[in-house]
Amino acid sequence: MLRFVLLAALSCATVTACGTPPKIAIENRAIASSPLAIENQFDTATDFVEGAALVQLGREFRYIDHSGRITVTPKQEFEAYSPFSEGLAVIKLGDQYGYLNRNGEVAIEPKFERVTRFREGFAAIQAGRLYGFIKPTGEIAIKPQYQLTSGFSNGFAAVKIGEKYGYINSSGKTAIAPKFDDAWQFSNGLAAAKIGKKWGYINQSGQFVAQPQFDGAFNFSDSMGRVRIGNRWGFVDSSGKIAIAPQYQFASDFSNGLALVEQNDKWGYINKSGKFAIAPKYQFAGSFSDGFAPVKIGEKWGYIDPTGKIAIAPQFDEVGDFKEGFARVRLNEKWGYLRKP
Repeated sequence: MLRFVLLAALSCATVTACGTPPKIAIENRAIASSPLAIENQFDTATDFVEGAALVQLGREFRYIDHSGRITVTPKQEFEAYSPFSEGLAVIKLGDQYGYLNRNGEVAIEPKFERVTRFREGFAAIQAGRLYGFIKPTGEIAIKPQYQLTSGFSNGFAAVKIGEKYGYINSSGKTAIAPKFDDAWQFSNGLAAAKIGKKWGYINQSGQFVAQPQFDGAFNFSDSMGRVRIGNRWGFVDSSGKIAIAPQYQFASDFSNGLALVEQNDKWGYINKSGKFAIAPKYQFAGSFSDGFAPVKIGEKWGYIDPTGKIAIAPQFDEVGDFKEGFARVRLNEKWGYLRKP
């Protein structure tokens, strides 16, 4: 289950270099019950992260702020970009990856075969067939020596050494000996780890707090861990005990105190007691974020509040989660941004 993932760009299309970027027009216009804060004009768009969103206009990629103004323009063209993380964004040039800073300048030259976003001051990189870590300066912090890694979280990184998985700390020293058949990163002080064909949860001492018994186990979110037994999904609490017995066709992580679950081919939301807070009645839906969840009614998407009341009427062709008070929405084949009600 541990995989090295490039947190990727919107597109691998080559962008066109240009001089001074134009300002993006902002049009506050009403769309049913909620106005678009930033006009739907982009071919692609990402969620806001660290005050910036990556958008595409034709062949050009730019970063905008909450007002819709371009704040970061790359000083040369690249084949792909990612959102910013800890002040740096992944860029691709040819078949190599590096990083861009918020001045639009190359902060770390594209020279790695794969990379991840920076997290807790480190980014995982691939050199040859091995993985290591760099600092935001581009300096090698932990030399490439692992077959796979999860990246750092809660001060630890899961790494594959030979055929087993263990954990290192930020100094690159072994914190938990490699003895697992697979492993996830830590969240809420616990990590999913696999022995044989079963998953459980370990603490930061490497001891199981939930013995391997699950067919699938995932990161903790909102103090709850999502697990699967057979084809049924449930949750464990932070002590490792089963809090909600596996019973759903599918379940998403808890967020804002609610989890999206599928029952009888419909989607609804449960609370941490396992009771439905919002009855399963939607054909498609997303998790709560920033107090709202996207739902599809008929052919259009809108948003509900935690009581299940429609907060923004269904009117969009595609939507994202609310992040930093904004949600990306697609209308008439173009993306714009909706401000949180």
